[in-house]
Amino acid sequence: MAEKTIKQKNNPPEMFGAMVFSDYVMKERLPDDIYAALSKTVQEGGKLEPHVADAVAKAMKKWAIELGATHYTHWFQPMTGTTAEKHNSFVTQAGDGRATMEFSSSALVQGEADASSLPSGGLRATFEARGYTAWDPTSYAFVRSGTLYIPTAYCSHQGHALDEKTPLLRSMQAINIQALRILRLFGNTKAAKVCPMAGAEQEYFLIDKALYEKRKDLMYTGRTLFGAKSPKGQDLNDQYYGTIKPRVSAYMKALDRELWRLGVPAKTKHNESAPAQHELAASYTTTNIATDHNQLIMEIMQSIAKKHGMICILHEKPFDGINGSGKHNNWSLMTNDGANLLDPGKTPHDNAQFLLFLVAVLKAVDEYQDLLRVSVASPGNDCRLGSFEAPPAIISVFVGDELSSILDAIESDTRYEFDREAEMMRVGVTVLPSFSKETSDRNRTSPFAFTGNKFEFRMAGANMSIAKANTAINTAVAESLRVFADELENAKDFNAALHQLIKKTISRHKRILFNGNSYGEQWAVEAKKRGLLNLATTPDALPYMLLEKNIALYERHRVFSPDEIHSRYEICLENYCKLCNIEAVTMYKLARKHILPAGSRYAGELCRAASAKREFLANADCAYERESAKRLTALTDSLHKESNALYRELCKAEERTDLLERAKSYRDAVHAKMTAVRKLTDEMELIVARSDWPFPTYGDLLFSVR
Repeated sequence: MAEKTIKQKNNPPEMFGAMVFSDYVMKERLPDDIYAALSKTVQEGGKLEPHVADAVAKAMKKWAIELGATHYTHWFQPMTGTTAEKHNSFVTQAGDGRATMEFSSSALVQGEADASSLPSGGLRATFEARGYTAWDPTSYAFVRSGTLYIPTAYCSHQGHALDEKTPLLRSMQAINIQALRILRLFGNTKAAKVCPMAGAEQEYFLIDKALYEKRKDLMYTGRTLFGAKSPKGQDLNDQYYGTIKPRVSAYMKALDRELWRLGVPAKTKHNESAPAQHELAASYTTTNIATDHNQLIMEIMQSIAKKHGMICILHEKPFDGINGSGKHNNWSLMTNDGANLLDPGKTPHDNAQFLLFLVAVLKAVDEYQDLLRVSVASPGNDCRLGSFEAPPAIISVFVGDELSSILDAIESDTRYEFDREAEMMRVGVTVLPSFSKETSDRNRTSPFAFTGNKFEFRMAGANMSIAKANTAINTAVAESLRVFADELENAKDFNAALHQLIKKTISRHKRILFNGNSYGEQWAVEAKKRGLLNLATTPDALPYMLLEKNIALYERHRVFSPDEIHSRYEICLENYCKLCNIEAVTMYKLARKHILPAGSRYAGELCRAASAKREFLANADCAYERESAKRLTALTDSLHKESNALYRELCKAEERTDLLERAKSYRDAVHAKMTAVRKLTDEMELIVARSDWPFPTYGDLLFSVR
């Protein structure tokens, strides 16, 4: 009844977080000493005392039951890119045959999940099925569909991380330790914690459910493997920020309401560039909670779309020839008292601190550009990166013209000209200029762009967990800060050492800076000269996970053990091969069972039509029928050969026992044959009559929702 009452509330402030066991709810329902102890655990880490866990479990159960919950689940994020859950009821049979509602502290704090069918990358044998889930008190529990959801980490019996949350939490701890060292050097003794922050912008497509169900390629692979270009795409730029269609608007309103009830700060919604493409952005929060929120956003987007007779597509490149969908990850660092460490500030002291954190990021992105690329590697993203407003596979950093000029002035010890009297750029010694947050236009082609007080990592694909990207960013920046702290803590003259450190870092890592058009061929040539990596595909990128420097990085900051890194390498390669196999098999079957028969059948109809015309019209030329039938026959013959060739290459790829070689075989040989098959089928679509073509067209799919 309580849940029903909450759902009927339409006032956003009243409905926001109504289904969340938030800090506000805990403060109301927990005894003061219990609340204080739990808050300390959340803020500082450490062990949760048994009596605290008992009190929290009791209050959480009572609250959840009031909202209609009958079950609870440990909600975790295995290495599948999605979430997982096993539901247990509160109902416990009493000795006299009656039932009570029970939920112990042990059920809250730890659960056991059968791990035999979830990816482990060799961390355990198949028969070693036991996996454990552990409550993450830094992320709020919530009630959804009659179940209490408890966000958890997930590990093996041996303690290995089997999920995306555990490494993320470790990386947050690593950057906190190193960032506090830097703040102490600047005299900041008040900040008790530094937390990486994130805000994810989620792009997605909406298409009609009835049409989707007629496209087996979309159903099996998430993207269209066939499809001639629609007469209209995004050519007129009339979709972007355009008026939201009624059916989509109703969906967005329902989505907002559901997300708000679950405490997800859905902030911005609008039409994106491509037809049927849209975007939702959530407000900034910690990378841990932002990751949980984004997983919820993706799940709820898809479930609500079905209720509205639509399908939400989250593949990175569902339609050829128009924009793919990304997930822009806005990243920054925030102290517990609200100071953004990437805000330039207005005073010399703030600028000096800001510049040190800024160059720490530049150093991190330059030295670990391979890990950033690995963090967003997938077959779908390989199709997206490098065109239609998606950044290229070459990692670079955009900071804008003014900030670039300031960095140049520091490096060369020259004067930086600005509105006031020119002054020497001596960090922490002479006065630095006060520069505005956003003096340069945004660069939509940049993979890693500074946008005033944060960095926007634009390479993540729409269906990816942002945990991987944030884990890589956090750890790489933590390493830069560690190196800086080691040097500055031993300096005799802090100001002089600080200036030299920033100057030296700019000089060593300025190759990663690029403010121009990242799509241009000239940039690819220039990037190669600079020694930047161009890891165009997933098989190109993944081996870099196993470089000694990268294993040492993760091990040094206790984010991954060597075994955990190797397991993820195996999982990513295996997943790449499986996805490529599904796509190739789907294409082969659809081509053989649907497209070839349709083409052959229509060619026969054309021949019969021409014969009938000549029977009644002796002088009939029948050019349309004759030429179309001739071309269609040639296309079906070629498609027959190419589809068989695709099958042969598919078999060869599957025979390879080495995972990397198998992945390369899919990338090169199989993909080449798929491209050849698609070229033929897309031309056939333009010849075969609409009534005879077996699938909804691009025009049908992209303009079906009004």
